[in-house]
Amino acid sequence: MTPADETPVRVGVFGLLGSGNLGNDGSLEAVLGYLRAEHPEAIVDALCGGPEAVTTRFGIPATRLHWYRGEYRTASRAGAIAGKGLGKIVDAVRTAAWVRRHDVVIVPGMGVLEATLPLRPWGFPYALFLLCASGRLLHTRVALVSVGAAKIGSRPTRALVRWSARLAAYRSYRDAPSRDAMRAMGVDTACDEVYPDLAFSLPAPPSPELSGPPGTVCVGVMNFHGGNDDRARAEEIHRRYLDGTIQFVRALIEEGRPVRLLTGDGVDAPVVAAILDAVDSPLVTAAEASSLADLMKETAAADSVVAIRYHNLICALKVGTPTLALCYAAKSDALMERMGLGAYCHPAREVDADRLLEQFRALEKRSAELRQTLTERNLAAARQLKHQFAALTAALFPATGHTHAQEAP
Repeated sequence: MTPADETPVRVGVFGLLGSGNLGNDGSLEAVLGYLRAEHPEAIVDALCGGPEAVTTRFGIPATRLHWYRGEYRTASRAGAIAGKGLGKIVDAVRTAAWVRRHDVVIVPGMGVLEATLPLRPWGFPYALFLLCASGRLLHTRVALVSVGAAKIGSRPTRALVRWSARLAAYRSYRDAPSRDAMRAMGVDTACDEVYPDLAFSLPAPPSPELSGPPGTVCVGVMNFHGGNDDRARAEEIHRRYLDGTIQFVRALIEEGRPVRLLTGDGVDAPVVAAILDAVDSPLVTAAEASSLADLMKETAAADSVVAIRYHNLICALKVGTPTLALCYAAKSDALMERMGLGAYCHPAREVDADRLLEQFRALEKRSAELRQTLTERNLAAARQLKHQFAALTAALFPATGHTHAQEAP
């Protein structure tokens, strides 16, 4: 209980939350679970991409991240360009005012320090910089918790990401390559730790007993066009990825295997539609998952999983299902290596259906062994995340008193 003469600590959560990405929302769910268990007195609200969705699902007040509602739409008309420009100024004031009302702001997981997917510097990188700069100026502790990072080629984006990390009061990473990338970009990471992705702290559904003939294969898909450095060949990358995935699904169907298509974001729907159209078979169905819990249930019921989205992989690995990763960034390779499945990675930019099928068959031959490996690695991940949350409490919630947030004007 909070003493009567002490103001409850105010905690903000920040990010592209509630915007349709199940992985981002899963990271938020994990942090809210930690706060409710360890700091039930905390008053929590969000500055995020989808405030209505966050409030509806998680029951916390939420404010829209950007003043200009068309922030992530391409601006071609003068009015839209002016609106975006004005929004940058308004957001600086709005972000500072929001930060000022908090003792602590947590950025829960997510790849906030990377540009492995197409990203403009004046979008989320600018928003993150405003957050971290406001925190430093207003003495509000900003924590980047189990976040993803990658070395960035674009100089403006790299500068914003580097300064955001430097200005944060606390940093931890979801894998060693993320920490290495920040060090390579000029951030002192000597005191930064590496922990598993926050989603590994979420509860997993019970795994059903699998018996009989080979069963369902979950295939996680993504509207993948490469990353920031691939813009010139984005359509070529997408076509190769989609064609290879279609060929792989078709091969499974020809063997009589049911295929369940998974997504991790609303933008993936066109890929699902393209596969269903190309492979006209009742054996191919699409899941309608709205959370990581839904994805875990789907992957737990499968014999095996082949997926590209990072949190599709996490959900499958978390429930102990043998998994093959289509990797588009170092984070996927690092995750698979951590979980003991480093041999089962395939390049997402160069999908070769024959080679993918060969790797898949090798995966299934070792199914029982790999399930045992995943059980052991998941226990280790759970222990490591307990240390993460203990470290977070020590850094952000001092045992004796709180630095009170300033009252809003």
